[in-house]
Amino acid sequence: MDADNPNRKSRDTPQWALYQRENFWKINDGEKPIFNTGQHEFESFRIIMFSSIQSLTIRPIDPGKLEELAKEKLTQGGWYYASSNAGQSYTHLANRQAFYRHKIIPRQLVDTNSRTSSTTIFGHKVSAPIGFAPIGINKIYHPLGELPVAAVAKELNLPYCLSTAGSTGIEDVAAANGAGPRFYQLYMPHDDELTISLLTRAFKSGFDVCILTTDTWQLGWRHDDVAEGNYAFYRGIGADLGLTDPVFQKRLAADGIDPEKDPQRAGAKWIDNVWHGRAHDWAKIPWLIKTWKDISGGKPFCLKGLQSVADCEKAVALGVDGIVVSNHAGRQVDGAIASLDALENIVAAVGDKTYIMYDSGIRGASDVLKALALGAKFVFVGRLWVWGLSIMGEAGVRHVMKSLLADFDILMAVGGFQSVEQMMDRSVLESYPKGYAMIAEKSKL
Repeated sequence: MDADNPNRKSRDTPQWALYQRENFWKINDGEKPIFNTGQHEFESFRIIMFSSIQSLTIRPIDPGKLEELAKEKLTQGGWYYASSNAGQSYTHLANRQAFYRHKIIPRQLVDTNSRTSSTTIFGHKVSAPIGFAPIGINKIYHPLGELPVAAVAKELNLPYCLSTAGSTGIEDVAAANGAGPRFYQLYMPHDDELTISLLTRAFKSGFDVCILTTDTWQLGWRHDDVAEGNYAFYRGIGADLGLTDPVFQKRLAADGIDPEKDPQRAGAKWIDNVWHGRAHDWAKIPWLIKTWKDISGGKPFCLKGLQSVADCEKAVALGVDGIVVSNHAGRQVDGAIASLDALENIVAAVGDKTYIMYDSGIRGASDVLKALALGAKFVFVGRLWVWGLSIMGEAGVRHVMKSLLADFDILMAVGGFQSVEQMMDRSVLESYPKGYAMIAEKSKL
């Protein structure tokens, strides 16, 4: 934690680890760290050893401090939307379980003083192999919506990914992100003119990678959201990205909808174009790739949400530039394969043919390392920064993400890694069978 470490001059990123020292020192100045970023597992589990009938219930694990504080700050609707998963949350559980079976093997007496956490993604040199995952309707978490998130992403030089379900206009988000690297996540309407308009706006605003999400033509069945009628767009909240689009404005006018006078109908029309419940299929992908390439002058096109090796092989055959291995953090299909397990399968099949990224279940630096060791080149995090945004706006996002970067930097120092590339090695993990003996105790039946 030596702030005057002479090796700082040779580093190409800030000494993120010094954020630990900064927080340790605050007490001397009559201050304290703004909030706890701890993430502890909070499910109650029954542990069954494979086919054994012996069981043990474990209950002493409390909710993570970060998540608890976010729940205190959010409205009920905001909390439900951020925390809800599909069905009984078994995919969410599987995502976390998959990380447990992989253990890091640290190396010692390695000169990590001049380490670097930087990496390159689609031509952008960034501070770490960590990006801001696309998450919609940020205004239900904070009045300024996506703006403070985009600003922090630029400040930390981490890629920011804007969701089509975002609650702020594309151009305004770009302005907040300044010169930061930014990608556009597309939910593709069944309205080609509207799709072209969204992609054109995105590229003109500096979003130079298009990522199509393939797993959310409609929201998964999330019990709390349904029970509470919790859908902000139908309440007239969060449709700003669509309401600022000239093609969508024409659609509203054609239907006689004035968004100022009838925000509920306007919001519903927008989101019903985005999560429309009508799937696209592989036949549409060549058109979309060509459309984006024509608009952007050949910039990268990726697919997000793939879990199947067969799907990834199709994607590679169609010429996609990257794949985000993701199950939408367990929010779409209940009982699905863990995203980390899918990553292993996909890397084995197509890892040398396209750029593999990872999303779902990341809670700390060790999770990032495990995903990299299993073949991902880059990792996206979502709920972590959502909790930070909910707790303290821009300052909260900055604290959460700087803490994650410090965690990552320290892991490199004490784990014996001089570069991100050294983490991309299967031998740094000891892995155990996919037993997944734990099942959540959810049912009262």
